[in-house]
Amino acid sequence: MRQTDHKQSKEALPSALEPHDFRPRVQAVVDRLVESGARYDAAPLYPLESVETLRAAGLHRLFAPPESGGESFADARAENTALMNVLRVVGRADLSLGRIFEGHVNALKLFAWFGSSQQKASLSLRLRDGAFYGVWATEPPPGVTLTRGGDGWLLSGAKAFATGAGGLAHAVITARREDGVTQLVVVPADIPARADLSAWRVRGMRATGSGSYDVSGLKPYDAHLLGAPGDYGCEPRFTAGAWRFLAVQLGGIEGLLAETRSAMSDSARGDPLQRVKFGEAVAAARTAYLWVREAAQRAADDAPDAPDFVRMARGIVERAALDVMELSARIVGTRSAFDGQRIDKITRDLSLYLRQAGPDYARDQAAIAWLDHDVWGQDDRLW
Repeated sequence: MRQTDHKQSKEALPSALEPHDFRPRVQAVVDRLVESGARYDAAPLYPLESVETLRAAGLHRLFAPPESGGESFADARAENTALMNVLRVVGRADLSLGRIFEGHVNALKLFAWFGSSQQKASLSLRLRDGAFYGVWATEPPPGVTLTRGGDGWLLSGAKAFATGAGGLAHAVITARREDGVTQLVVVPADIPARADLSAWRVRGMRATGSGSYDVSGLKPYDAHLLGAPGDYGCEPRFTAGAWRFLAVQLGGIEGLLAETRSAMSDSARGDPLQRVKFGEAVAAARTAYLWVREAAQRAADDAPDAPDFVRMARGIVERAALDVMELSARIVGTRSAFDGQRIDKITRDLSLYLRQAGPDYARDQAAIAWLDHDVWGQDDRLW
């Protein structure tokens, strides 16, 4: 069997963030993330060592607001291109870690868009200490409420599918105010007594630790309220931001394709039927890449059609992932289902990750928009 494609040279782990050197830095830690990701998936536990690897490389603050120590990019397109490639590489190494890292970046974006100068300064200190953040919006009925009494703000309720519950330092959560409007609130996410992972018994994405987290009784200060009421759902950023988790999923697809290529024996490579399957897998993966890249660019421009384009891209990525998973299993055969094989791990992770946030509804909404007008053809930038 050939050496797997994720192997990179063993370089020393960088400890300081230097301008524009993040791509080799990500590649330098891939091997470590692959190895630790397999261990945490088998446990399964929150991938503390993997998160520490990202932190030690300075990747946890790369996409923070510049006021918080993040990189200063030439423009939004350059930033999204860089972010897409980093998310792809992390997702290729370990999809569970990719989901955690994407949530962290999502939180950093919310600070960039809605944070005050004081909040960005506070974020800088916490990132310097190595803090990771998440964004938790899903909740069981009756949801999370934010009320104000004589002694300040009070949270009640719990979050569900809270990625990194008990492991992350902080989370940006959605809470419903008394007037019914959603408010973003920054809360501690590492209080063990508030996290319940007992129901997270799944085949894939096991190391994300996506349990429930009870916020009842927490009393945030005004400084913990991020942005104005209603900011979280503002378009086009709210829907268009889904391109970031698509980039992580794309990394998983590309990782699966690379592992399949490495697993092909000489006889399989000499079989035209197997080569046809592999060619179909390459086409599916590359199609997903092109759509995610375009979605990232449109989101960077805050284009009005970005939400519709990203919704359509979600369906493209889902179809590509399903096709590559099936083709990989047919090419590799029984070996693809053995416990401990990366092909099995990536397939399990992708199977669950693709179910995020109602993919069928997103595809339907995209179809409605594209029936109404030609989302792609009316783009003046193409001329």
